[in-house]
Amino acid sequence: MAEAPWTTEVRYVSGVQNGETSKAVAPGPARKRSASATRTALRAAAAFRFGKYGYDGTSVRDIAGDVGVDAALVYRYFGSKEALFNDVSGTGKIFEPLLDEPVEAIPEWFCALLTGPPREGGFPHPVLSVLRSSGRDEAVARLRADFTEVFSERLAARLGGPDADLRAELLAAWMLGTSLMRTEIRPPALASAPDATLERYLREGIEVLLGPLPEDGCGAAGTVTGKGRDLPQN
Repeated sequence: MAEAPWTTEVRYVSGVQNGETSKAVAPGPARKRSASATRTALRAAAAFRFGKYGYDGTSVRDIAGDVGVDAALVYRYFGSKEALFNDVSGTGKIFEPLLDEPVEAIPEWFCALLTGPPREGGFPHPVLSVLRSSGRDEAVARLRADFTEVFSERLAARLGGPDADLRAELLAAWMLGTSLMRTEIRPPALASAPDATLERYLREGIEVLLGPLPEDGCGAAGTVTGKGRDLPQN
């Protein structure tokens, strides 16, 4: 099952910040890469550093050094430090593939992102790159714009029916909240849950949100109805 983009291991990050060596260090000589592979490596190093040290605590020289290239290459590929930050902290690119999936395949897509054991030394969660950086209001506004476009507008249009935008946003909220808890906060039950168990609960909730509830939101005898079965209401 596919790993979430922010849990993919970064094995080539080898920079030192404030006397601290990254946990993702894998010392070794720089190797030749294609232009595409170098861009990917720079994005990964930038995502790691922006997520861990924030925007102000990260320099272009740090990012380039992690990948073993000259800082001028960062400017050549991305134009500026700000442009690179926008590139790796924008969540739209992560979720756009969802829009190519048939609606019935959406539970599988989400489960592929959310299951799998958290890995030490991977990408920080994308939201952390925003929250740990200066200019948070602007960064949060960009994050909101990304989610509005992908979920509130484009995914909601595909779901259709009453409250489609709300259901799409709830899917995003559940996905991000679950991933943040599982990869960063790691409470014991969620961090240790077998993939099959986690996926079973995730699928039930996701499938409920893919279709609208009855108008009153409830079935008979005070129960909430989802996926053809009655869930007790607390």
